[in-house]
Amino acid sequence: MKRISESPLGNERSTAGGSAAAVALSPSATSLRNTASLALPGGWRFASWRRIVAATGPGLLVAVGYVDPGNWATDVSGGARYGYALLSIILLANLIAMVAQALCVRLALGTGRSLAELCRERFSPPVVAMLWLLAEIAMVATDIAELVGSAVALNLLFGVDLLSGMLLVSACTFVILLLGGNDWRLRSIVFALMIVVATSFLVLLLLAKPDWAEVATGLVPPRGLATDPAMLLIAVGIIGATVMPHNLYLHSGLLAPTAGGLDAAARQRAIKTNVRDSHTALGGAFFINAAILVAAGAVFHAHGITEIADLGAAHQLLNPILGSSVAATIFAVALLAAGQSSTITCTLAGQLMMEGFLRIRLSPLVRRLVIRIAALGPAMLYFTLAGQDDSSRLLILSQVVLSLQLPFAIIPLVAFVGNRRLMGAFVLGPMAKAVGWAMALLVLAFNAVLIWQMAV
Repeated sequence: MKRISESPLGNERSTAGGSAAAVALSPSATSLRNTASLALPGGWRFASWRRIVAATGPGLLVAVGYVDPGNWATDVSGGARYGYALLSIILLANLIAMVAQALCVRLALGTGRSLAELCRERFSPPVVAMLWLLAEIAMVATDIAELVGSAVALNLLFGVDLLSGMLLVSACTFVILLLGGNDWRLRSIVFALMIVVATSFLVLLLLAKPDWAEVATGLVPPRGLATDPAMLLIAVGIIGATVMPHNLYLHSGLLAPTAGGLDAAARQRAIKTNVRDSHTALGGAFFINAAILVAAGAVFHAHGITEIADLGAAHQLLNPILGSSVAATIFAVALLAAGQSSTITCTLAGQLMMEGFLRIRLSPLVRRLVIRIAALGPAMLYFTLAGQDDSSRLLILSQVVLSLQLPFAIIPLVAFVGNRRLMGAFVLGPMAKAVGWAMALLVLAFNAVLIWQMAV
């Protein structure tokens, strides 16, 4: 462990506006971008794959956090109980995510510093310590969802019990981090896993054959959201599962080092490029989350099955209801892919948070070990006391914890981007600032209603 005085992502700086769109995870990023356009050994297929992966930008790594197993539990539960009614909440959560990640892009490229770094510079030490601690709690909640979701997938595929599965998943995570020794390999692994998830749910939608006219009605906000505690809990869980605090630190931390050496015009072009990249990636995340809820509504709610105890129960019912012998396997494979891809980006976010708040750098493996141990304890205790038949409750609760932590990241973000002294020419305009604060207040309102419902 060592203290640092520079960006954790290397000293490499872009010299052209377009270069800032491809973010560095290590000082080798420039060579990666260059080699992506060259004739490579292994033929044109490999070269094309490298071009595709290199062109995805940081938006891909950010979008992964929006389709982790925590989303599955809230989406499956919401679809089974309320059909397509909560599709509007998924849309709302995705719009909030798009606004929040666009603000991260503007903050990082406008100032050259990440959200965590600016918090450290502009707040008092006690406030910084509190924000860091809350961010770490959110990281543990995120990791619990990824850990449990992956363990459930192993149980569904191979019959491994959840406690053993969590240990096995933890070991596999370290192997993936060792194999992904550089940004190219890590991004390739993440990209491939995301393709598996998206393809799996496209197939499940084709098998489920939802009534698309009814699906469209789900885009209208449901009545009684504020008066139905169960619906509100799932809705807040969806927002917490979709808009994750660590993604705000991740996105700004990935982009901040690329701002150096860019003039104002180049930074403006880079902001537009990266916002477009982010919106495109989050559009894909919206498709996956919406597909999970729509599939649950078409498969379970439409057949009168409104209570799904956990993801294992959903898996067992898929084949009989759909009349397909592969539906359940597709579901489990996608769940495993989502959990493993989210773990990778969670590790990157944890590094950036610690470096930004505390100016301390840990190796990715040590950082992953610390968070994984912190997540393993509560998860194993829960299953030891409650048994292994109710994983969804733990997953949903982890997402509610994330939602409660979200304001502590969003409010500083909106405040910083609206500060003219800090942002200069890149400060938000009056309309954009109003939208940013409206987003923050909406999240606060959801959380206030949830706390009220829990109290009474």
